[in-house]
Amino acid sequence: MSEARTPAEIEAEIVRRRQELAETLDELAVRVHPKTIADGVKARASSVVDRTAGRAYVAVNHALSDVRDRFTDEEGRPRAARVVPVALVVVGVAGLLVVSSRRRRRRR
Repeated sequence: MSEARTPAEIEAEIVRRRQELAETLDELAVRVHPKTIADGVKARASSVVDRTAGRAYVAVNHALSDVRDRFTDEEGRPRAARVVPVALVVVGVAGLLVVSSRRRRRRR
């Protein structure tokens, strides 16, 4: 059936298995060490932040390009037909805010 092993072979097998077990235990100790766990969590969080920031950058850049394309022509010059109405609205809103702010100050 199976070959008979000598006591020296059995002893060598025991020594080899003890070494393997010691290496496995050392690896497990490193994996469950709080610093290792914290470093892993920090690395994953940093990765998520980097990925999210990258997506946000792309989205903002795309939005700004769209706005720029709407208000400038192919050579990059402002399109007066689109810039002037927006400027008037901005000035109007700013004026309303100033008037509203002055009215609130008078009431106090």
